[in-house]
Amino acid sequence: MSGTQLQPESGVAGKFISTSKDENGVLNAIEFHNDEHFNFAYDVVDVLGRTKPDKLAMLHIASDGKERRITFRDMMLYSNKAANYFRYLGIKRGDRVMLVLKRHYQFWFAILALHKIGAVAIPATNLLVKKDFEYRFKAGKISAVICTSDGKVAAEVEKASKMYDGLKAKIMIGPTTMKGWNSFNRDIRFYSSHFKKPSTIPGGNDTMLMYFTSGTTSYPKMAAHSYKYALGHYITAKYWQQVDPDGIHLSISDTGWAKAMWGKLYGQWLCEAAIFTYDFEEFYASSVLRMIEQYRITTFCAPPTAYRVMVHMKLDKFDLSSLKNVTTAGEALNPEIFDKFYKATGLKIMEAFGQTETTMISGNLSGMEPKPGSMGKPSPEYTVRVMRPDETLCDTGETGEVVISVSEGAPIGLFLGYYLDEKRTESVCYNGYYHTGDTAYMDEDGYLWYVGRVDDVIKSTGYRVGPFEIENEIMKLPYVVECAVTSVPDPMRGQAIKASVVLTEGIDATDSLKKEMVKFFKSNLASYKRPKVIEFVKELPKTVSGKIRRAEIKEKDWANDSTNN
Repeated sequence: MSGTQLQPESGVAGKFISTSKDENGVLNAIEFHNDEHFNFAYDVVDVLGRTKPDKLAMLHIASDGKERRITFRDMMLYSNKAANYFRYLGIKRGDRVMLVLKRHYQFWFAILALHKIGAVAIPATNLLVKKDFEYRFKAGKISAVICTSDGKVAAEVEKASKMYDGLKAKIMIGPTTMKGWNSFNRDIRFYSSHFKKPSTIPGGNDTMLMYFTSGTTSYPKMAAHSYKYALGHYITAKYWQQVDPDGIHLSISDTGWAKAMWGKLYGQWLCEAAIFTYDFEEFYASSVLRMIEQYRITTFCAPPTAYRVMVHMKLDKFDLSSLKNVTTAGEALNPEIFDKFYKATGLKIMEAFGQTETTMISGNLSGMEPKPGSMGKPSPEYTVRVMRPDETLCDTGETGEVVISVSEGAPIGLFLGYYLDEKRTESVCYNGYYHTGDTAYMDEDGYLWYVGRVDDVIKSTGYRVGPFEIENEIMKLPYVVECAVTSVPDPMRGQAIKASVVLTEGIDATDSLKKEMVKFFKSNLASYKRPKVIEFVKELPKTVSGKIRRAEIKEKDWANDSTNN
């Protein structure tokens, strides 16, 4: 095998990262070095701000269509101004600061400023309401909030703050007349663009940011990450998204959840690639496709939900010739969607898998041939195994839980733990492994195939059934936009299989359509995998990050079961 010797990567990343590839050019090893004091804001953004000051860092399109071209020098100077401003407001190292900023360009100034100060950044979605903020303020011991003026979110923050006395600052981005709020846009102009570094620069294993998890089954947990987490996203950008230093990358994620850090900051700038940010109010596939066409986007990432919409559109109406690579993550991608998109565009969607607690665990990387429906091979960043409930390792093709070895210490990219919750941390990190709670199997070529969350597995008539393989079959029906497979109580089987189905626009939910689907199931699914219940719904419940909440569907059905009363 050639190319096994680790070599420094090019550009600013080379100081911290070395990699090697096999004879086919596929990444097979990575090594991080000089990372004990690494701080992304100083060591990447400021370095590029000085050495490549005019290089485009972000092309930002506001909701009103206004374009802003922001260079690395701009990012360096305005994050300095923001750091001075925050320091004046009393924000200091270790303070926990919530960022509720949608896709506003000021988000990047603010998060970099917090990294420079050593305050802990906590991104959050603007969809939260009073009770959500109350929980997060108390759980995270939040010190300050930086919030958009759009919509009612600031009013919800204000209501929640009356029940919590820990906020030392409330900062508004956008126009505000609310009493007690500071105006970021107005005030930042008066602060110096030179920031005096702290005597002890935050970095390395210090806590850099925390995410509230999606909360698919319980109250959101707080996953804490160190400054090294940013380095872990180099593979994300370089080898999965395959960003081009001379191109422009678009991830459509909102800054309020972890996927934004996968596609809108760390890895892309380590690769010196520009980010495209469209600050839209509501997702419309046609608008995003027009942006790709107009601004000649070179790499693109979106959740499976977006691709499910796109494949039902006339994609040949858009010029997508600038695209070189397209990716997806967030939940498993149905092979049917992969095939339809490929036929329409000639682009193979490169799927990856990861969590709020990690960077990319597995993916279809540069040089690999994707297998439709597979989430690729384990990242060289982690030692990944598939494990049985008795903690022995699964055989090839056998379903088990995806785990990551921590026997030699936590790898870069893995979280520090759940903030102030040692019990929960120990419930997922034990006996030398981090347990993801996701199940999959590994084929003979080393590709991982998603089955479902541990709690999603359905036990019916003695069989264990993963929902995803059934959903894949349902998605082959041309009139299905998306679906979710869950269990319902059954007096004979214990559990029966239910399919909740969203139909394409213009298709009527009729008994004859259900009969047609039942006939399809008989021809395409083993008897123990066939849904016994079909429910047509207008939409599926989802987390704020876009993941289908199967648990909510299941809980409702089991709560309504008369046999339990």
